[in-house]
Amino acid sequence: MASSPADSAPDPPRDPSPDSPSDSPPADPPSQVGPPPLAPFDLVLHHDGRWSHEGLPIRNKKLREAFDRGVVFLPGEGEHGKYVVRLRHFRGEIIVEEAGFFVRGYDPPTGRVTLSDRTVEELDVSSLRPSPIDGALLCTIKRPLVASGLVARFSHSAQSELLNAVQDGVGGLALQFGGAEHRLPDL
Repeated sequence: MASSPADSAPDPPRDPSPDSPSDSPPADPPSQVGPPPLAPFDLVLHHDGRWSHEGLPIRNKKLREAFDRGVVFLPGEGEHGKYVVRLRHFRGEIIVEEAGFFVRGYDPPTGRVTLSDRTVEELDVSSLRPSPIDGALLCTIKRPLVASGLVARFSHSAQSELLNAVQDGVGGLALQFGGAEHRLPDL
């Protein structure tokens, strides 16, 4: 089939002014740079270290341990910062009842605590206090991240390790580490 001269004629020039109609499809919206905005998805870290999603307990031990290791505090998110859990490329905002981190171990000779996210830092003895919920020990951690620090809750075993290391000191009950006596606050 032969084409007519009208079929092979060039397209008429387009008016480049912004008010001219366009035959081209609308431009794609700008792609988002960085991770998507955080939003709660009903994952709760309870005061005693249990996890639940949409009101149902998370029973899988490996998943709970992965969540424990994946908790991160983002100080620049929102008015007061946000707790999120990160698992590989996924991240989601979590609801924290009391503490986003848990003390899993206490080393008496060094005074260092091992946290649920597998980080280790020196215990700030002056920050020890009882939980208003049930009296378990709490302390303040991660001051380099947030000047006022974040709350960590002692597990039963870590609290036992700490209490077994308490001694009678010059000014009252104290912990000995780093060549110094660290007086316990009145609990």
